[in-house]
Amino acid sequence: MTSWIRPAIVSGLAAVSSFVLVGCAGVGVSTPLHRSDAPLTASRALGQGDATRDASLRLVIAGLDEDEAGRPSRAVASYQRAIRVDSTNAFAYLALARHHLEYGSAREASAFLEQARALFEAEGRLGPDVDVWGVGLRAWIDRGMGRDSAADTRFEAARELSPEIWADELLSADEMR
Repeated sequence: MTSWIRPAIVSGLAAVSSFVLVGCAGVGVSTPLHRSDAPLTASRALGQGDATRDASLRLVIAGLDEDEAGRPSRAVASYQRAIRVDSTNAFAYLALARHHLEYGSAREASAFLEQARALFEAEGRLGPDVDVWGVGLRAWIDRGMGRDSAADTRFEAARELSPEIWADELLSADEMR
């Protein structure tokens, strides 16, 4: 079970990035996210991989645009196409997690978030610039499942990572774009 799933006890939010990456053993190593560090968005990830990854990221971005425009079925279709193009694109799974939370399906969102985390980990991309998504989405999932205490703790940590994104305890499609 990963730290995006299981709450951890830490002393202070300065250690937030360390507990975000904690595994079952309870040990994690990460550089704390500083407010000057921008979260890795789907748009910022363009150009960091091969042509297949970029094609898949463009489909994720198109899906986020559809979600932002209030066309959820088109958004999901775009995310699914992104996965068909590149099944290892963690952003497609993050976008699906965000989408399912927006439309009230915390259980489905949880599965997609876990898949995204596994893919980021497999690519060696876990770190402060992606922690912001995992912590906040996990908090939103906790809230949706009635685990308010865990949600409050995680939202506090998410706001420490990125107050601009998580102040309202929601993640818009545009913020992930």
